[in-house]
Amino acid sequence: MSELTAPPTTPRVSAKAMTFTESVIREMTRLALAHDAVNLAQGFPDFSCPPQLKEAARAAIDADVNQYAITWGAAEFRAAIAAKVARTYPGWTVDPDTQLCVTCGSTEAMIATMLALVDPGDEVIVFEPFYENYGPDTILSGARPRLVRLHAPDWSIDPAELRAAFSDRTRAIILNTPHNPTGKVLRREELELVAELCQRHDVLVITDEIYEHIHYLGPGGHLPPAMVPGLEDRTVTINALSKTYAVTGWRVGWTIAPPAYTAAIRKVHDFLTVGAAAPLQAGGVAAMGLPASYYDELAAAYRERRDLLCASLAATGFTFREPDGAYYVMCDTRAVDPAGDDVALVRRLITDIGVAAVPGSSFFADPADGRHIIRFGFPKKLTTLRAAAERLTRLTSG
Repeated sequence: MSELTAPPTTPRVSAKAMTFTESVIREMTRLALAHDAVNLAQGFPDFSCPPQLKEAARAAIDADVNQYAITWGAAEFRAAIAAKVARTYPGWTVDPDTQLCVTCGSTEAMIATMLALVDPGDEVIVFEPFYENYGPDTILSGARPRLVRLHAPDWSIDPAELRAAFSDRTRAIILNTPHNPTGKVLRREELELVAELCQRHDVLVITDEIYEHIHYLGPGGHLPPAMVPGLEDRTVTINALSKTYAVTGWRVGWTIAPPAYTAAIRKVHDFLTVGAAAPLQAGGVAAMGLPASYYDELAAAYRERRDLLCASLAATGFTFREPDGAYYVMCDTRAVDPAGDDVALVRRLITDIGVAAVPGSSFFADPADGRHIIRFGFPKKLTTLRAAAERLTRLTSG
């Protein structure tokens, strides 16, 4: 057989890409669509964003704001972010010219940060259960995840375990507060422990605060790590419009970091995506200008949604700890699924019951650790949650 007619070889892909799977969360959305299930899997709202955002974005498009903004973000948007941070967290001052980089959502913000600040061979501490992007981001950066368990039922941190995870190889620790998937909000004493260890080992904090305004602890319930003494000059704060303003499809996020770190993030961001959508950054300016009452009403509305879903889940037989923040409920499934097959249970929920959730195994390095767990989300209209509640009664009725 000639070279021209030789049989094809197995396609070659990178070793990095072979170490993780596609997003399980987004796979559940595809299954939900295929089976017309109520989607409580992927964390996107099914209600409208504030009208001011749409009006500002439309006006920008009508004004032909259709070309590149400055790579690291339109000046007006960066100034608006800095002003909003100062209003929300007195004492936290952000220079929009040297400390901000606007990105294509918090997802790009995280990978740009990792590529800019973490080297191959470094270790990155990640709390488990984890949001599924953090491990692949670490691997794509050439680093190695070092896992530290959050312990059920209250998702507490064991100080001894956290201390043992730090070493001279540790470059960064990823925080997510309020936390997806558990709903945990890190307390001041926990952040002070992180600060102590980061100073001792010269470690960066990369904190994902996309749920900063979605918590149920009242004023002061969320403390940004960047405001904890000892972390001011070693923290990269990641955020986005997505969750707070119900525009997950806009893909507009940002990083806040000391100037030297921001300069590196901007360079990587430039070659990843060039920049976020210019007219949607105009919508972001409007978002940053919303009054404080918007955030109070947001938290109250999510509390109502949380309470509705939790009541339904409890009636169905799931056990859980009510989340203090974010908009997810991690459920123990032993009462309804003694066999402990989270993937099979979720598929049954979608195909037979008509409600989509996420298998707990997707939040753990060892899938066996999540086999008695599934996650539901509640960023939905009350009518949507009531429809899901009605369908969930079928799980135990026959």
